[in-house]
Amino acid sequence: MELPGGVVVWAITHHDTLQELLADPRVGKDPRLWTAFREGRLPEGWPLINFVTVPGMITVDGDDHRRLRGLVTQAFTPRRVAALHPAVEARTTALLDRIGELDGAFDLREHFAYPLPMQVIGELLGLPPKQQDELHELSDTLVSSSATPGAALAAQQSLFALLASVVAAKRAEPGDDLTTDLIAARAEDDRLGEPELVGTLLLMLVAGHETTLNLITNAVRALLAHPEQLRTVLDGTVPWSAVVEETLRYDSPVGQFPLRYATEDIRVGDVVIPRGEAMLASYAAAGRDGDHYPDADRFDLGRQPNRHLSFGHGPHFCLGSGLARLEAETALRFLFERYPGLALADGPDPEPIASFVSNSVRTLRVTVRPAGSSAGSGDLGAAGSLGGS
Repeated sequence: MELPGGVVVWAITHHDTLQELLADPRVGKDPRLWTAFREGRLPEGWPLINFVTVPGMITVDGDDHRRLRGLVTQAFTPRRVAALHPAVEARTTALLDRIGELDGAFDLREHFAYPLPMQVIGELLGLPPKQQDELHELSDTLVSSSATPGAALAAQQSLFALLASVVAAKRAEPGDDLTTDLIAARAEDDRLGEPELVGTLLLMLVAGHETTLNLITNAVRALLAHPEQLRTVLDGTVPWSAVVEETLRYDSPVGQFPLRYATEDIRVGDVVIPRGEAMLASYAAAGRDGDHYPDADRFDLGRQPNRHLSFGHGPHFCLGSGLARLEAETALRFLFERYPGLALADGPDPEPIASFVSNSVRTLRVTVRPAGSSAGSGDLGAAGSLGGS
């Protein structure tokens, strides 16, 4: 397929093929493996260059990857994530209290799905609350497919500058946060270079809130468009965890993620991906692969097993998957317990985000009906085909 700028890559869209390649030792993440990058054939100002060159664990392999991943893993152990549960619940409750003060239809994405994960990752990293909205806007530009090369470059530079200022502030005044821990690791035995430190913070910021924001938005949208499925959760037939897992498969928060590179010729079926060419991991398409999932285009909370790839697979499996699940399950359960009469205000097909990386909708306008209102078929919005693939 052709990416913006006329850059041609291989899109891996079938579930089983993608799973195999994500763990294949012949597939790497270091951009120096990509012939087009190494030979300087990418167009000037290519808008996706940030995904290829940002210093950090998503652009390295082998020992460097294990070194960087090991420094961050401590923040996302099951025990550390479980310890965040009370804080996530408290933040969720406070946001729902504010929603109760809104009149008429409102954008659930803006007022609920966004602030929850942003506040949580902001606290984990020690980001100043007054800068969190600006950081979110810049990261939105970074993952956009419609941003001009100049805008994408400016967003990257501004993000690096802001995060570098956070690092400087934490050096002067350490706190109980991951940024301070990473600075200490760098000072202790130089395990983390300065560009890697800032690049790691950038990855944690974007992955720590953009994907969960999309997950919560996509889950609410799917539930309201499929009232018969929503009823099975509200009556306790299926758990909220099933909503999260089926949303991850059905409408993956990450549509496609660039890039991986073949370190040697790799045969896939009847084609060969030549050494030095790039691959795009198409998570949303893999989730709708009819060869892997029965009735793949149906949102089905009873689907078992549901072994999707939306958190990746292999050595680059998402470190924050446990936290994302905790935030999404808590957000959905508390939201529908408080406002069981939630309904779509503008129909099931709002405008999608202009990005093939970030997969969701720009807004999700909803209304809150009085508690006790019927959630019968049709009240919550017409079921439609939601954009997972």
